[in-house]
Amino acid sequence: MAASDTYGMSLKDRPEFSSKPKPLCFPPTAKVSEAVAEMSAKNFGSVVIVDDDQKVIGIATERDVMKKLVAANKDPQTTTLADIMTKDPRLARETDDVVDWLRIMSNERFRRLPVVDEEGRIQVIFTQGDFVSYTWPDLIYQAKELAKASVGRNYPVWLIGGGIMLYSLLMIIVVSSIG
Repeated sequence: MAASDTYGMSLKDRPEFSSKPKPLCFPPTAKVSEAVAEMSAKNFGSVVIVDDDQKVIGIATERDVMKKLVAANKDPQTTTLADIMTKDPRLARETDDVVDWLRIMSNERFRRLPVVDEEGRIQVIFTQGDFVSYTWPDLIYQAKELAKASVGRNYPVWLIGGGIMLYSLLMIIVVSSIG
């Protein structure tokens, strides 16, 4: 992933980068019950599994708990995070481009993106929701431009203006007849 040349396009330039809480981190030997208790208490959907140097080696999500623990009928008191985590998850660098990761997450169908610094230490987790906040203004702009092009192409300007004037006159007549 290449670093972005444009300010505001890298992950670290997004407002979410500095405003999000630090992710929950656990060693691979931690019990699933401990991680789930913290996830529940803090309303988090995942925990990051780190090695002794605090480098990311895995991630355990609610889906991992459901599929690899509950569905497998394992005991959360004895099962470790290493047993259910997704090993070697996709990791983004702080300087990676937002749009590149938006596309990758969509194509590869994953919802959480650990973002690491130059040393590979976890900084933040971006979710699909964080990317929606990035794309929403652009989608509204594109819809507006498409509507303008469609209306302008299908109806002459005089017809649109005439319709607005006729509507305005009718509203004046209706409002003045009420009062």
